[in-house]
Amino acid sequence: MNKLLVVDDDIDILDAIEMLLEVHGYDVDTLTNGRDVMQIAKKNQPDLIILDYLLSGSNGKEICRQLKADPETSHIPVIMISAHPTDPSFMNECGANSFVPKPFSTQTLIQQIQCNIR
Repeated sequence: MNKLLVVDDDIDILDAIEMLLEVHGYDVDTLTNGRDVMQIAKKNQPDLIILDYLLSGSNGKEICRQLKADPETSHIPVIMISAHPTDPSFMNECGANSFVPKPFSTQTLIQQIQCNIR
């Protein structure tokens, strides 16, 4: 069973994504803030991280950059999600593997996860 970490400060979205992924057979950990992402990622070594681009008090792009720069977490694929109109070129700047705009279809998110899990 693949282990995923989902980080979003909107608890309703976080709960919906968690339920969706569990129904599809994933083991899901969730965080509502960016403070603990590095620590949890190092400790739990998820197979993939779904990370909100704009978190309260944190910058998802900077968190992704930190994940990709650390040898302990650089191998973990990161899917960035955002409800804000965002130029996906930021993915190259921070090393994200994919970008999925909100609202997204269940099928789109699951496809991106399947494409990025090794």
